[in-house]
Amino acid sequence: MTREYLKKATLTSASGASDVHDTVVSILDDIKAGGDAKAMEYAAKFDNYAGNVLLTQAEIEAASALVPDKLKADIQFAHDNVKRFAELQKSTVADVEMEIKPGYVAGQKAIPVDAAGCYVPGGRYSHIASAIMTVTTAKVAGCKHITACSPPRPDVGVAPAIIYAAHICGADKILAMGGVQGVAAMTYGLFGLPKANILVGPGNQFVAEAKRILFGSVGIDMIAGPTDSLILADKHADAHIVATDLVSQAEHGYNSPVWLVTDDRALAEDVMARVPDLIEDLPQLNRDNAFAAWRDYAEVIVCVDRVDMANCSDEYAPEHLTVMAEDLDWWLENLTCYGSLFLGEETTVSYGDKASGTNHVLPTSGAAGYTGGLSVHKYMKIVTWQRATQEASKDVAIATARISRLEGMEGHARAADVRLAKYFPGENFDLTAEG
Repeated sequence: MTREYLKKATLTSASGASDVHDTVVSILDDIKAGGDAKAMEYAAKFDNYAGNVLLTQAEIEAASALVPDKLKADIQFAHDNVKRFAELQKSTVADVEMEIKPGYVAGQKAIPVDAAGCYVPGGRYSHIASAIMTVTTAKVAGCKHITACSPPRPDVGVAPAIIYAAHICGADKILAMGGVQGVAAMTYGLFGLPKANILVGPGNQFVAEAKRILFGSVGIDMIAGPTDSLILADKHADAHIVATDLVSQAEHGYNSPVWLVTDDRALAEDVMARVPDLIEDLPQLNRDNAFAAWRDYAEVIVCVDRVDMANCSDEYAPEHLTVMAEDLDWWLENLTCYGSLFLGEETTVSYGDKASGTNHVLPTSGAAGYTGGLSVHKYMKIVTWQRATQEASKDVAIATARISRLEGMEGHARAADVRLAKYFPGENFDLTAEG
């Protein structure tokens, strides 16, 4: 028996289209040359906003006052969870040193970058949680300056809840500017901001392409495509919950893939029968996104057994991976390629997206095969150092000189030679490459 596709995607998510690339390059070049004024021009054009772009303390306080107390409590709850988990992650990276040989010491230091630029989407949905995820982790990492950037709504500005979340999570400045112009402002240090060392956070295809183009001159968390989710379910899974979770992730966007992988055909058919009604019950915008995503990008796969299911999942390397199957420890042990893993019906991707503490900025489009998601580690440079006594350097110098000459790098060899001559005058060393 081989894998059976009860539903196969008719489209694949495309990213980095040439027209998007050319548009983004043109905007970045314009803003780099024209500075603040040119960025404001693009803000007026694309954001339809002519208000203050760098929010004052009074504006932050006024916006925060508009946020209901219940929502403030929820934001604080999510912030506390993300902060505590980020602190746990940070504790796994330590400054260490070891004696390579007597008198020769090497070590590592974890140094946070100075300035972080956190992009918070605010177009179709107001991504309050993205402000929490990006700003909190930058703060815990120890960044000296954090800018939160979010697109303003025409004649209104940034959503008050985003402003409040970015503020309590530790943003030093909040920039009311969206899209490529917002990314450019943080990268180039416009409006009196420090130039960002790293750009993080999700965004639309133009934001993603801007990060792709700028990578190298500035660090980025990852190049993100449309969000994707996969559920592994066996015969014991609740079909209604599985279907609900698939639909909940499909509402992200028309091109957001969702996949069900199971070894039980009856469950697969039950889930597929439930999805259309669950989509129909959504509000219109969410319904339109989920309908298109399910129609064009969703897949339902019946595998031979759980080993085949695990292998299938690793091949997809999903951003979000949920397991609704027996023996959760087995799945935790055997699954290797995912952005974030949700074990059991009692948790769900929505929890991770909003409030449970793990980060929701995660690798998409199969990138989970080689990288993890946003964490304090993304903001930290792991650097190395070394020092030695003269005696301890002798053997290292001899080996360096010989290896360098074997490679044909005479200058490197001589850097070792001069130290041997200075520290050990009168001693003869065989520093040739030949045996």
